[in-house]
Amino acid sequence: MKSMTPVVAIMAVFTLAVCFILIGSIAEELKANLKIDNNDIGSLTFIFFLVCIGTQLLAGPMVDKFGHKVLAITGFLVVCASIFLLAYATDFTMATVAAVLLGIGAICCNTVGNTLIPVILFEGKEPARASNFGNAFFGLGFVVTPFLISMLMSDMQVSYTVTLSILGGLVFLFAIASVTPSYPQVSTGFQMSMALQLLGRPAVLVAALALIGYMSLEPSMSTWIKPLMTELYTKEGSAAATRNAGYVLALFGLSMAVGRFIASSIKNLSALGANLIAICAVVSIAAIGLLATTTTSTMAIVAVVLIGLVFAPIFPTIVGVTFGKYEPKLYGSIFGIIFSVGLLGSMLVPKAIGMFSVGSSLQQGLWIAAGMAGVLLVLSLVLGKAKG
Repeated sequence: MKSMTPVVAIMAVFTLAVCFILIGSIAEELKANLKIDNNDIGSLTFIFFLVCIGTQLLAGPMVDKFGHKVLAITGFLVVCASIFLLAYATDFTMATVAAVLLGIGAICCNTVGNTLIPVILFEGKEPARASNFGNAFFGLGFVVTPFLISMLMSDMQVSYTVTLSILGGLVFLFAIASVTPSYPQVSTGFQMSMALQLLGRPAVLVAALALIGYMSLEPSMSTWIKPLMTELYTKEGSAAATRNAGYVLALFGLSMAVGRFIASSIKNLSALGANLIAICAVVSIAAIGLLATTTTSTMAIVAVVLIGLVFAPIFPTIVGVTFGKYEPKLYGSIFGIIFSVGLLGSMLVPKAIGMFSVGSSLQQGLWIAAGMAGVLLVLSLVLGKAKG
């Protein structure tokens, strides 16, 4: 069933989004249930992304040895187990184990989705467009997760445990669906020797550094938008601060999905991509600055929507622009190295924001993210010119 293969690839990036936004989506509930603070939430994010880095280095050889089907099924099942463990966690230790499993499952799904999408969409001829289109479903994962959690828990009064169990059940259905398709033979493996050679090439090195910049931004927003909006709504006297904050987080995901669908409609995006990234980085600095300084929830929502729209094309365009300079047989090693390096930003910056906010406000910590957007702007100016 080759026709199902693109569906599994899309389900994989959707599930990756579930993993990336889950801790942020339940941050307030975790703090209340486990009696932890923002620094502990930052620690869970740190652990999650640290595991992602290690797993990314192993995922390529695994898919080479066992194939996409095994990695897809494994990824979905491990994510499912992690969500159920979070649902029944009674202390920070159990939540930490869940974060470890979440990282393993996330990268299995990531490897399946992001190495298949540029090859099986648009006949493999436009990797930047394909990456934007496929990763629009990553944005939809950012919508569905916090929306589902807020709707079930706040509006329908479903318990925290049952809500997460429903989400885990959805991922389990993805595992079942991934059993039947036949997967194309794609050179996707991460080879350390090849990666080290490629890292010495300017285009790959600049892309890796650019992903540190970007991947410090998206997880920072997905982790801290809900707690930040909860702070603002509480100051305004909102009776449903946590629920409303969850819907704002879902709005961030919707903005990202819309932005990526729009970007996927742009032909020859690989040639135009570096300029697009630079523009998005400039707007990101301004939008994050607005989110860091506003005193009203209305202006914060405007900032969140704008951030989602301009964040949307950055990651897939960096990947697509870089892929466009090489043969498909190198995609796996290239993606493995630039994503692994990029995860350093995901691991460190959200944690730093959480640490900085203790005894202060989350808004103060957002200036760290604004600074990383500035770093991304500088790197975008050389991304397009860097030689393969």
